[in-house]
Amino acid sequence: MQYSQKVLDHFMKPHNVGKLKNPDGQATEGSPACGDQVSIDIIVNEKTHIIEEIKFQSYGCASNIATGSIITEMAKGKTIEEAKNIGWKEAAEELDGLPPVKMHCSVLAVDTLRNAIKDYELKHGLAEADKFSKEMIVEELKKVIYPQVGEDIVSLKMVKYVGFENGVAIIDVDIPSFDTYRDNVAEEIEEHLEKFPEIKEVKITM
Repeated sequence: MQYSQKVLDHFMKPHNVGKLKNPDGQATEGSPACGDQVSIDIIVNEKTHIIEEIKFQSYGCASNIATGSIITEMAKGKTIEEAKNIGWKEAAEELDGLPPVKMHCSVLAVDTLRNAIKDYELKHGLAEADKFSKEMIVEELKKVIYPQVGEDIVSLKMVKYVGFENGVAIIDVDIPSFDTYRDNVAEEIEEHLEKFPEIKEVKITM
């Protein structure tokens, strides 16, 4: 697998590694059982809403560590609104690209950053907790990357149907049986949706 020199640099010498004492916002996303996990702590200036300090810890591959490192560099010194607008493609570009099968690491890093900011906003009355809806499931599916091309399954129009009823999320995905990434995509969908306590079961049809 070909990595850019910048990915290797951030993997070998990651920036902003560790934990913050009494962070203003914190989030952990992913799962070691599935291969990748990232935690991010932030300290925010209450008056300016600028992220003054940020640390991360990660479990996973070189791309996971590198994206955790670069996202903290990109967010530090920005306001929380500016940091929320950092996209996963932008983070990957900052690393001079990632292999398509590793783009999910960039999604994970950005998602963790946004959730750390959301944690800060909730604690300081700057936002309200999201009310669960089917639309939230669709938004979460936009974070599921099809490894062959490094794009999300919603943008690729692979998601044919999304339903939610009585605690059951039903996802119909158009992936042929011979596709080598079929099981990988199904696992990613389940991992992304299991975070919602409202979802008791995920049914995936392909």
